[in-house]
Amino acid sequence: MTAPLHDTTAEAVPAAPADPAGPAGKKVEGRSLKQIAWNRLKQDKVALAGGVTVLVLALVAIFAPLIVSLLGHPPNEFHQEELDPLTNLPQGAWGGMSSDFLFGVEPNKGRDVFSRIVYGARISLLVAFLAAVVAVVLGTLFGIIAGYFGGWVDALISRTMDVLLAFPQLLFIISLVSVLPDDLLGLTGSGVRIAVLVLVIGFFGWPYVGRIVRGQTLSLREREYIEAARSLGGGRRHILFRELLPNLVAPILVYATLMIPTNILTEAALSFLGAGVRPPTASWGGMLRDALATYEHDPMFMVFPGVTIFIAVLAFNLFGDGLRDALDPKGTR
Repeated sequence: MTAPLHDTTAEAVPAAPADPAGPAGKKVEGRSLKQIAWNRLKQDKVALAGGVTVLVLALVAIFAPLIVSLLGHPPNEFHQEELDPLTNLPQGAWGGMSSDFLFGVEPNKGRDVFSRIVYGARISLLVAFLAAVVAVVLGTLFGIIAGYFGGWVDALISRTMDVLLAFPQLLFIISLVSVLPDDLLGLTGSGVRIAVLVLVIGFFGWPYVGRIVRGQTLSLREREYIEAARSLGGGRRHILFRELLPNLVAPILVYATLMIPTNILTEAALSFLGAGVRPPTASWGGMLRDALATYEHDPMFMVFPGVTIFIAVLAFNLFGDGLRDALDPKGTR
């Protein structure tokens, strides 16, 4: 008789419990998508620098009155004593820069350039941000409807987007502003211009967001979790706003961030052409327009608003690019 392959009478040795702390003594924890995205974003120093710059610009716009009261003068206050009486140009070098006027004074009028730059941030960022909100809301709504329902609904919305993308936006705004009254719906002066800029820029911007959302919706509507929601009796509203929309937040957020610098440039271009806010309200584009008459003799008056626009647009673009990389699930960083 052969011996058994193993001793059946031997007492079984229980397996050692798994160490939750891992082989190195560190507890292994799962990370959410937000944590993964934040860790990726923290590694991108350029994007963080852009984000910090965006935050600083936003704080400057919010606290403009406090900043001007501490470091400058009222933006519409004339200082003729700072100008040469013969040429009406700032006295001193670099456009009259001094401890009292950090960025010098405006030719012909003597207004504080620093104060007008600070207050101009309010106009540019307000128009850019609100127009982006309008574009994102409309683009998300129409894009998700077109992508989910398809058929004639998709065809109608897609053709509408094509028409709006081909429409001359700047010419339309200029012609619209030229016939608007000074008082409209309780708004007066520059308030009317700001409202029109926000609505028109946002209205002509939503097709860009709509195309992105429509394309993403087309790829998501056939996923298993959507079919599961249908089989469990989920209605169209539930599927659209509870199943699809949360998975579209990342591309919408990225595109909104990249849309804001475009809106800043659009507002500056319209103000430069005279279709922006009414004088004497400070705006970066309006300052560039005023600088055309004196830039050969006082280039600093053109440099400051131009550099400010450049920094704002660059900061938003850098932050938007970093945010896109951080939210990309296929990214390797």
